[in-house]
Amino acid sequence: MANTTNILLSLLLATLLSSFLIHPTESTAVQRRSAKENSAEVTAEFIYSHNMVRESHDLNYFSWSPTLAGYARWWANQRRGDCAMIHSNSDYGENIFWGEGDGWTATDAVEAWAAESAYYNYQTNSCMPNRDCSHYTQLVWRSTTMVGCAKIKCDDENTFIVCEYAPHGNTIGQWPY
Repeated sequence: MANTTNILLSLLLATLLSSFLIHPTESTAVQRRSAKENSAEVTAEFIYSHNMVRESHDLNYFSWSPTLAGYARWWANQRRGDCAMIHSNSDYGENIFWGEGDGWTATDAVEAWAAESAYYNYQTNSCMPNRDCSHYTQLVWRSTTMVGCAKIKCDDENTFIVCEYAPHGNTIGQWPY
């Protein structure tokens, strides 16, 4: 698919661009951590992993939204102190992820959300009893066109990832695709 080639080229470009970034001094360690968590490479990984899930359902690819990414970064920073799995109060669609330790990636979060597909029944447009599949359905919501995400390391050294989606999905009574 031509879009796969475009994504791969975007990943390559993001990797090349990140190698030209000016490295901050030791006195700006907090900024360095923030830049690493939300670098061009991480952004490319978020968009690529989302779009591979969408491609598997023959859906249009998401576009990256700096506005949504900014909101995601703001919300993630609100959770930095406790890393709590609490949703923000916005009109965006939102997926959140927590992982113990700091080794979790954008791909890990998207794969965890996509794994909920095992609990989704398309014929009844519902999740299996006592299972959540709403993260998955947001990933594959046909009318959603944009995504923006942020990844942080919380004060307790664990990982918190949040992605925002517009327009939001998971509208009651509608099928995702």
